[in-house]
Amino acid sequence: MTDKLKPVYLFAGGRSGDRKKQGALLERMFREIGIASPTVAYSGTASGDDRSFFRFIAGELTEAGADKVVHVVIAPERADLEKAKSILEDADIVFVSGGDVEAGMEVLRQKKMLDFIGDLYRQGRPFFGISAGAIMLAERWVHWSDSDDDSSAGLFPCLGFAPVICDTHDEAGGWEELRTALKLAGDGVRGYGLATGSGIKVFSDGKVEVLGGEIYRYLNRKGKVERIEGL
Repeated sequence: MTDKLKPVYLFAGGRSGDRKKQGALLERMFREIGIASPTVAYSGTASGDDRSFFRFIAGELTEAGADKVVHVVIAPERADLEKAKSILEDADIVFVSGGDVEAGMEVLRQKKMLDFIGDLYRQGRPFFGISAGAIMLAERWVHWSDSDDDSSAGLFPCLGFAPVICDTHDEAGGWEELRTALKLAGDGVRGYGLATGSGIKVFSDGKVEVLGGEIYRYLNRKGKVERIEGL
């Protein structure tokens, strides 16, 4: 089964001024996947399937080389889940868009889509994500049951297709959430901070390859999270 698993591409996204840089990374990804003018299935559960957000991102993906970007509508109460599954099955590659990580994962759980999407990945379907979508494709993320109480932090599972913990475009904030996640994850766990406009390629064995931009690395060393040499 492992020989079918494709690398997962994780992008930071970020400010509109970095659009050209991000576009170049997306173009590289499409070349590496090796499907000319692919059809992309767009999953936007992290934004509640916001249509204006979809139109904006679809334009970016088309400019980078996608032939067609199809909205997989899952979040609305009366979403046609059979149609959503059909779009996912027919696409060459699946894209997970940005927004709120926890909300996006909760929609997939409530709509019982996790097993279906997991099967697509295990069958060899390529996946990529930007911003919150990149975090959703990784292993775990952090939340606080009480936003005013640091001790209430805990980890929740994400899709886990990229066997890493990562955060995106928080270089100005010092990667506080990433460092908290790593502290909770335990000794020896590494994490990746994808600076604005950057991207990584994550293999099923955990190997990480930089596509471009600055990547911060942190390590939980016996309970103390420290920045280590970048890739």
